Amino acid sequence: MSLGRAVATVGGFTLVSRIVGFVRDVVLSAVLGSGAVADAFFVAFKLPNFFRRLFAEGAFSAAFVPLFSRELQDGGRAEALAFARQAQAALLLVLVPFSIVLIVAMPWVLTLLAPGMRDDAPTFAMAVEFGRIAFPYLLFISLASLYGGVLNSIDRFAHVAATPILLNLTLIGAVLGLTPLLPNSGYAASIGVAIAGLLQWLWLLVACARDDVAMSLVRPRWTARVARLVKLATPVAIGGGAQQIGTMLDVVWASLLPVGTISALYYADRVAQLPLGVVGIAIGTALLPLLARQLRAGQTESAMANQNRAIEFGLLFSLPAAVALWLLSDPIIRVLFERGRFGPDDTLRTASALAAFVVGLPAFVLVKALTPGFFAREDTRTPLYIAMFVIIVNVALNVFFLYGTTLAQVGIALATSLSGWLNAAMLAVVLRRRDHWIADHRLMSRSWRMLAATIGMGAAIWGARMALEPVLAHANVRGVAALLGVCVLGTVVYAALGALLGVVRLAELRSVMRRQPGLRSADPDEQP
Repeated sequence: MSLGRAVATVGGFTLVSRIVGFVRDVVLSAVLGSGAVADAFFVAFKLPNFFRRLFAEGAFSAAFVPLFSRELQDGGRAEALAFARQAQAALLLVLVPFSIVLIVAMPWVLTLLAPGMRDDAPTFAMAVEFGRIAFPYLLFISLASLYGGVLNSIDRFAHVAATPILLNLTLIGAVLGLTPLLPNSGYAASIGVAIAGLLQWLWLLVACARDDVAMSLVRPRWTARVARLVKLATPVAIGGGAQQIGTMLDVVWASLLPVGTISALYYADRVAQLPLGVVGIAIGTALLPLLARQLRAGQTESAMANQNRAIEFGLLFSLPAAVALWLLSDPIIRVLFERGRFGPDDTLRTASALAAFVVGLPAFVLVKALTPGFFAREDTRTPLYIAMFVIIVNVALNVFFLYGTTLAQVGIALATSLSGWLNAAMLAVVLRRRDHWIADHRLMSRSWRMLAATIGMGAAIWGARMALEPVLAHANVRGVAALLGVCVLGTVVYAALGALLGVVRLAELRSVMRRQPGLRSADPDEQP
């Protein structure tokens, strides 16, 4: 499967997931609001997500996918599948006792995560209960991530990309269906998280069986392949831990600010994550197994070209998305969330955080496109060193913004964005110095054209917003219609300027979507 086709598949399903996710967040904002119950739930929800990104989607995936691809290339599907089952046994050996310990120690863990919440005993008690209910999600979603790595490596992207939709639908159903039966909506949402993890695991377990890569249980054994996996995963775990500690420190800083700050940052991040999920994560997911196979086969020029196209795709969508979200942060938050227990003050607080988050949006996408250049070469140490330096800078920026300025939640979001740009720049410099990535003429030329088209689109959106400001100030039908109209205008202007400046050509779109031969598993028995 070509890079463009894979990105389109992952991005398409991710877009559907994000749209359903917005519906989920609209429901959560209306039912939970932006107060104590919401803060308690979002703190509890962040805990299993922290370790999910650390164990499953961070260290484990980054180390597992290149090794699985190598086994697939050298030994065929049977050897690769045997390795995947050994990896699953090793993962369970760590996660089962770890989950039990964390559930028992939840009060102490949340004391470290949100120290400011200890001053509000009822809210802290809710967070502990919510965390214990939701934490089993970690075990299920970690297994699902492993299965996703297997499926992505054999060019089966659709089932994996559709998996988050189950989380969103389950949370919506749990909050609406269980809230009347429980003390408050936070309990319903926490139960929904645990059930969603179970459903996502079962979904990919069945998908693996259908694609003849059934993930049956085997006895844990310390083999050379498992040792190599641990060796590669350890630096990523430390580096990923540093990055996730930075994310969790945002909760620590926010817990020291007025009630509602944690919720505001959560909702703002959810909106900012839309283009990152559709573009950035899609690129990273599709690029890593492709680069691993090409480099293993000695196709270095093809790998370099795909790295450049991945960066080009990322900039093509992230630049206009960042400008549009920055200019329209207020009306977007108002239309999406201002109802029920989410009021105008919550809108202003959340919109300001969103504007700061999207400053780093292109950088976050670039990180997703650049990091596979290291992981595909089984280099997991360099991103570790870069991540550790970036987290130190992030902490320093947070301290400065919180205590040296009056930016409050805006400072927390801005520190994250600036750290993202530093991360992307350092990754790019190291790859360039090693000659593992050289920006080709097409990328350099089109980057400037994308920037010009983005500036033109931004001017059109700004003018339309000024003209429709009285209508956009209300979260009613006219306000929604006006916001959609401005978004459509921005899209049309960007597409027209892009076509005029030669940013994208129709023939090229058809080319990148065409299946590429020779990139599938080396197993001769595999069917197309």
